[in-house]
Amino acid sequence: MTFEKMPVDGCCLIKRNIPWDDRGCFSRLADIEEFKANGLNGRFVQISASKNYRKGTLRGMHMQAEPSAEEKLVCCVDGEVYDVCLDLRKDSPTYLKYCSAVLSEENGQAFYIPKGCAHGFVSLKDNSQLIYFMTSAYDPMYERGYRWNDPAFSIEWPVQPAVISEKDSKWPMIGDRDS
Repeated sequence: MTFEKMPVDGCCLIKRNIPWDDRGCFSRLADIEEFKANGLNGRFVQISASKNYRKGTLRGMHMQAEPSAEEKLVCCVDGEVYDVCLDLRKDSPTYLKYCSAVLSEENGQAFYIPKGCAHGFVSLKDNSQLIYFMTSAYDPMYERGYRWNDPAFSIEWPVQPAVISEKDSKWPMIGDRDS
């Protein structure tokens, strides 16, 4: 595994070495010792998955507030997504900035999202599937979200979102709620 710091403070792109052969592949998604050596928290308490049937499916921008703020590791195990980390930490030098990466089964990259940052993605292929590792369990009381197309964020999505849940389409703009 190699760890590449991203433009958002604390965000990291993790590149896994995936050996492929005629059977397929086998690789580690996370390694607590390598995470610790790179200053990341690898103690995950919840693992979730999402399946996205159609290209253009958008999920985001999601996070959890304190005291249930979470760090998140996101891996694409089938298909391809454009993944976004949005900094909503008011005391951060990268506040309201975002960074992104294309995650796919083929490239084996994973995205580490720090506490205080929102996460979202749009699928670039049909039937894209993601696995999420979280350092805090989901708690609906502390769930927060912000509009994926908020002009304050200026996120440049590579495809026009075609499938968005009602909940995600109704999240507030950043100016409508404190993060």
